[in-house]
Amino acid sequence: MDIARLPVKRRGRSFAIGGAVLALLIATGALLGLKPAAPAVERNAILVDSVRRGDVVREVRGQGTLVPEKIRWITAQASARVDRLGAESGRQVRGGELLLSLSNPDLRIQTMQAEQQVQQAEIALLSLRTTLRSQLLTQEGTVATTRTQFLTASADGAAADSLVARRLMSTNDAATRHALAEELTVRLRVERDRLELLRQGIDSQVAAQSAQVMQLRAIAANQQARLRSLEVVAPEDGVLQDMTLQLGQWVPEGTTLAKIVQPGKLKAVLHVPESQAKDVLLGQSALVDTHNGVVRGHVARKDPSAQAGSVTIDVALDGPLPAGAVPDLGVDGTIQVERMDKVLFTGRPAGAAGAGTSALFKLSPGGDEAVRVQVELGRVSVNAVEIIRGLAPGDRVIVSDMSQLISAPRVRIR
Repeated sequence: MDIARLPVKRRGRSFAIGGAVLALLIATGALLGLKPAAPAVERNAILVDSVRRGDVVREVRGQGTLVPEKIRWITAQASARVDRLGAESGRQVRGGELLLSLSNPDLRIQTMQAEQQVQQAEIALLSLRTTLRSQLLTQEGTVATTRTQFLTASADGAAADSLVARRLMSTNDAATRHALAEELTVRLRVERDRLELLRQGIDSQVAAQSAQVMQLRAIAANQQARLRSLEVVAPEDGVLQDMTLQLGQWVPEGTTLAKIVQPGKLKAVLHVPESQAKDVLLGQSALVDTHNGVVRGHVARKDPSAQAGSVTIDVALDGPLPAGAVPDLGVDGTIQVERMDKVLFTGRPAGAAGAGTSALFKLSPGGDEAVRVQVELGRVSVNAVEIIRGLAPGDRVIVSDMSQLISAPRVRIR
């Protein structure tokens, strides 16, 4: 006979499963409520500086090269061919020393033609003066003859009046003599005016021909100078540079043949970022590092405009040059812009280009973490920056590049 059995109640097991699920949900909520862990940086990978109050010399820095103060460029005044080389680059040359010889037969022919034109113009001027002088003398003779005829006719007219009064000459003959006298009066006036015009025309014609002669002489002198320039000589003492011509090479007019510099008279040409160059003024002190010594100088010139984000500034060197200082040597220059007295400052953070608000990481008192703070920066120097607000004396900040972590509110320091 079968016996009916009742099912076993598993209430305890259900309670255990429910409690486990509830605990899991509570743990998940707690984990979701936690803030993400702060990123960490190595202590030896960052640069920390303190905020302090004191005097700061504001400086700007630029890189550049040493350039001769005086450069004499030698250019070809005419197209020609290189026939002979008398010197090489890097040599010390003296003024008047032959550097190279060029040749151009066409230029020699053009010079001879220009000289021939001058001679022809001078002969034409001499012939013109002779012709005009002859015309002047002829006209003066004509005036003299006409005047004599006029005086004779006037005397005949007066005599005719006397003879008519005595009834020794008819009235018609007397009238004819008076008419002749009047005609000669007009002719004398006309010849005198013609003489005056001839005298005035002589000066203008001679002046025009003389101007043409002078113009042709100038052209001939220019041609002669171009011909003489084929013998290239050093204009002054110095070091010959940039002469790389070869025998037989054709040199077009205007081509740079060489340059002569004086190596003992150099200046530093620096390129300063335009954001910092606005405060640079003429006469400010500067230090030029040639990597073999530091030379003092002062700002001698500043370009009025910026190119490629920088302004070119010339620094005249006041002290002696260190050994090894040669043209085109790379240098670093530091210009002292102003002195800031009793200001709050710290080391210049990486990427700080100028005044404005910037995010910096300030270290905690224990130094194991840093919190991002907004700091208003003022005037910027090469290695320091003025603090307007956001930090206090004694605070420590990270001044190395933290751009990759700038969005994190804090970082851990290991």
